[in-house]
Amino acid sequence: MTAPRGILWDWDNTLVDGWLAIAAGLNAAFDRFGLPRWTLEEVRGRVRRSLRESFPEMFGENWEAARDVFYAEVRARHLGVLTPMPGAGGAVAAVAALGLPQGVISNKQGPLLRAEAAHLGWGGHFSILLGAGDAAADKPDPAPFRMALPALGLPAEAVWYVGDTALDMEAARRAGCTAVLLGDAAHDGGPEAAAPDLAFPDATALAAYLRGARQG
Repeated sequence: MTAPRGILWDWDNTLVDGWLAIAAGLNAAFDRFGLPRWTLEEVRGRVRRSLRESFPEMFGENWEAARDVFYAEVRARHLGVLTPMPGAGGAVAAVAALGLPQGVISNKQGPLLRAEAAHLGWGGHFSILLGAGDAAADKPDPAPFRMALPALGLPAEAVWYVGDTALDMEAARRAGCTAVLLGDAAHDGGPEAAAPDLAFPDATALAAYLRGARQG
């Protein structure tokens, strides 16, 4: 596999763990409309698509009110509970040190995503940070990639998209990028179901591979 000339990252569960805030937001919305709460494990296993795609199915005609409840709760909590995934900060720094342009495409709302990147001090490493609502459609649609790739100055085939779910791998393939899985995709049926082009156990292993590829 040829080494990439640029990296696009997923955000939640790839570079950061922000699930406590997401779970709090969802359960606040569920409480408001009398729906059963989800455990943190259920949230990790079920949340994939962007809110504008999933909430109309979950809340029906109340989805916009549920959205407002969700975002109010998340905004109140997310920076306080945000933690980097193991090795993520080092991997982002390693990609920057190698001179590779990098960006983020997430299904987290764009303003929340950019606030989290700034909070962690990572914002300067990214050429672009795209969240849900920033493009005409959200992952797995290729629309965010059509915005991100020009910011990296690269064609899709030169870029790895790194994520943790089968939806991320689908998004990468639809955009023409190399699909790279971090972790075991346990909630998506494992690596075989996700069908990545490459897989790494964590961000540290990915960074080591990139350093080795550059030295080679």
